[in-house]
Amino acid sequence: MVAEPQREASPSEATPLIEHPPTDHDETQIGPSFLRGTVITITVGLLLFIQSTNISMLTTAQSDIAEDLDAFSETTWFNSAYLIAMSSVSPLAGRLCQIFTARNYNLFSVTILSLGLFVTAVSRSLPVFLFGRALSGCGSAGVMVTSFILILDLTSKKRRGLFIGLLNVGMTTGISCGAVLAGLLTPVFGWRLIFWVQAPASLILGLVEFFAVPVNESTSMSLEARSPWHKLAKVDYAGALTLTTSVFLLLFSLASPNSDVTITPLILSFVFFAVFLLIESKFTSEPIIPIDVLKARSVLATCLAALISMMARWSVLFFTPVYAMAVRQWSPASAGLILVPTNAGFGLGGLSTLIVFLLFALTNFILAILSTPSSPTIAYVVSTFFNGLFIGASMNYALSHMLHLTNPSVHYIVTSLLGMFRGSAGSFGSAIGGGFFQRELKRALEKGFDEHGLSAKDDLVRKLLGSPALVRNLSGLEKKVAIQSYEHAVKLLILGGCVLALIAAIIQACTGWTAPHEVEKDVRDDLEGRLDRE
Repeated sequence: MVAEPQREASPSEATPLIEHPPTDHDETQIGPSFLRGTVITITVGLLLFIQSTNISMLTTAQSDIAEDLDAFSETTWFNSAYLIAMSSVSPLAGRLCQIFTARNYNLFSVTILSLGLFVTAVSRSLPVFLFGRALSGCGSAGVMVTSFILILDLTSKKRRGLFIGLLNVGMTTGISCGAVLAGLLTPVFGWRLIFWVQAPASLILGLVEFFAVPVNESTSMSLEARSPWHKLAKVDYAGALTLTTSVFLLLFSLASPNSDVTITPLILSFVFFAVFLLIESKFTSEPIIPIDVLKARSVLATCLAALISMMARWSVLFFTPVYAMAVRQWSPASAGLILVPTNAGFGLGGLSTLIVFLLFALTNFILAILSTPSSPTIAYVVSTFFNGLFIGASMNYALSHMLHLTNPSVHYIVTSLLGMFRGSAGSFGSAIGGGFFQRELKRALEKGFDEHGLSAKDDLVRKLLGSPALVRNLSGLEKKVAIQSYEHAVKLLILGGCVLALIAAIIQACTGWTAPHEVEKDVRDDLEGRLDRE
């Protein structure tokens, strides 16, 4: 469809200062051939599959890793190191895509991801393992951001929703299969194999995608061609550093498995975030997160609702397999299967109504009630399915609603921003939820052993904090206390997720309903009405 000449000649207050002509057409900047499009779709999907398996596979492999590295008290950081790095780099990744194009930056990100997986596979100590996980997270951030940008640039508006749905399928499939594959392979081949396989596979897929994406591909917001030094000079390093430091300090404080939250990092986190806001608003011409965009009610409310609701969602993803292993006494492979129905529901979610937030909270409450050794297995599995269905529906609706409420000129920015908040939810859910879970589990274990007169169990408590699979090998009172303690900790965590989901529903209701062009029309009609009356 071609825009009318009158509109081009008569810009209004809603007309973007920087025009993006392709967004006004059904056709995109580039129309890749069917073969190219197929290859790009497959490689993007497989890379997202690898990226998402790294999130869930440690839920069933963590016991073996903790035993191998003697890191039972630090299991919270197995996923947190990966997710904190991913959420911290995501906003900077969007900016680097604008500078170097998604095609080039994706290859760089895949290389970092592959290197991180290799370091993780060869690690013999906890610091090296966590360093590899952090490297993988940095690469995964670029893979996730460039995947969405390529979809926005290389597809028409009519088919964009289809391909975004396919991306979600790749991610949810990876999260579902990650725990299952790790549970199957780790007992037989060891935990290192899952990283050895992914390292070369991701690099090969990245190279294939690099050559499949058209050379003249560039995002609609890419900067004009300049020298590499000039491009790098445009990056907001101070903003990126202060934001990353703020997120890390916050999660480091709240993720502590000790009985008390460390206060100093928490205070420093807010200080660094205040400095970040000051830099973004006063001292940079190319902010990572434009403050004006973030101040928009629709954008801020949508992002906060996504962050809070997905924190509750990650509690289910990370700790239902733990419940299955420790309380239900399932094997690691069987415990991983519990993620299949909830992620199937996430992929099928397509409702567009605010009530799904409340239904998501309800499923969290039901899961908390059913988290007992004797509850019907089918009821628990069905509840996880509907939990995924409702949160998947809410995420699809939130993205569509936010795009409806914002100008097309900032769609790339707000999409990247929402992706950052969703990614941060994984970090917050893993770090904060994991820290809360371990604190409650430790308290329950120590109390239970004391009540039954079982003394000198400090080493057993330390191992149980990082190895839910160890519960199956216990007997007598030790096993009884361990099961009851895990049940108690899982229940409290999921009930907390229920509260978070209710808060997210309230925040989502504050986004509003009126799009910018509708506001302009209402103002214009109001002015015309006043003139007519005068």
